[in-house]
Amino acid sequence: MRRITYSRYTGEELGISSEDLVQTLADFFLDSGFSRALYRFVEFDGRSLADLERAIREALERGLLSELPDRERIERELAGMSEAEREALAQRLARKLIEEGYVSASGQDFEEPGKVQLEVTDKSLDFLGYRALKDLLGALGKASFGAHDTRELATGVEASGSSRPYEFGDTLNLDVAATLFSAIRRQGPRLPLELDYEDLHVHQCEYRSSCATVLMLDASHSMILYGEDRFTPAKKVALALAHLIRTQYPGDSLRCVLFHDRAEELTLFELARARVGPHYTNTRDGLVLAQRLLAQERKDMKQVIMITDGKPSAITLEDGRIYRNAYGLDPLVIAKTLEEVSHCRRRGIQINTFMLASDYDLVAFVQKVTEVCRGKAYFTTPYTLGQYLLMDYLNRRTRTIH
Repeated sequence: MRRITYSRYTGEELGISSEDLVQTLADFFLDSGFSRALYRFVEFDGRSLADLERAIREALERGLLSELPDRERIERELAGMSEAEREALAQRLARKLIEEGYVSASGQDFEEPGKVQLEVTDKSLDFLGYRALKDLLGALGKASFGAHDTRELATGVEASGSSRPYEFGDTLNLDVAATLFSAIRRQGPRLPLELDYEDLHVHQCEYRSSCATVLMLDASHSMILYGEDRFTPAKKVALALAHLIRTQYPGDSLRCVLFHDRAEELTLFELARARVGPHYTNTRDGLVLAQRLLAQERKDMKQVIMITDGKPSAITLEDGRIYRNAYGLDPLVIAKTLEEVSHCRRRGIQINTFMLASDYDLVAFVQKVTEVCRGKAYFTTPYTLGQYLLMDYLNRRTRTIH
């Protein structure tokens, strides 16, 4: 059922809420460097208040707020505004985002917006994760929430199996019928009926397993090349996955690894602010770091989700130098990378790969990875990445846990 939030309309901002504005400007807030000039790379936020005002004006002029419930009224109001009035509206909306904590400003000299540096706040990123998850699950249709299924049975609240005698430590989800039948069988049909310890039977339910996930995100140069931004959609999926785990799988853990010339762990909010650089693809370093992070987690299931659009083209040598080769599948790079894939398999870590490209070399490499670690591979696009990844996470089934 659609929910509508009502608020007092003052006319100053045409009734445009900060939440709707943040959703509309999601690509601006999660900028990956795609819109920047060639080779002009900035690792983290370097945007100003003037940039935000410009983005809001473009959204108003291009009708990007057309999904709002009262869009017709807003469009009529905008059509009757002059250029100066639209600019003033953009300035008020930008300051509204600052006042409500969706962006923070390093200075308050609004007379020179080009010198006021902005940074996206955790509040804004958390909201974007919620909206991304809501949109993705809406595209998937009905999805089953809960913990991850295994073939084991355990005691719990939801009964889905036969009952068994109670053992110390079980959840006391009593099977009343089986308990009474056991007492009657032991002492006959008489009253009062005396229950003994061995009469107690409890329902069984499917055992729910916790999962540790490392999300490996490719930040090499190719993620913003060829006329397509592949990095921003990947960051949106990371925010959505984190929101899903926090709200529906609280026993799970998610850690993020950015791999390029080297690999580094970033918090989710650091990842959301990161941008692509002029880097190669050091998949091996990413897998080494992912294994180290998963070794710190005491979980039944461990997996790596790797999002990439290119074949491995770099490795870190024993002396710390980086060996790079962007042409074809370099034998040394591939051998060292597959060696780490084998280490993952021996440690029970599954690797699921989401490919944002389908060139021959990448396909050959990913096929070998899935063969070695018995994982899964998905050919997808920036537009369908979220649906594939969330469906895989929600529908995942694992081996029997002993």
